[in-house]
Amino acid sequence: MISILFVFVLFAFLILFFINKLTDSLCIQKEIPEDKHAKIFRTINILVTILLISSFIEVLYA
Repeated sequence: MISILFVFVLFAFLILFFINKLTDSLCIQKEIPEDKHAKIFRTINILVTILLISSFIEVLYA
């Protein structure tokens, strides 16, 4: 159980890091104004976190 949690948390941080990196590239490429960057990052991070939590619950109870 502990090893699954450790591996899942490690991959979750990697996924969030790369998603944020891709989001930054999107904002730069589409020339989105700086004042909207925070809202975009917040929205994407919340949605990805929800997906990661639901995935963890599915793995935990599978």
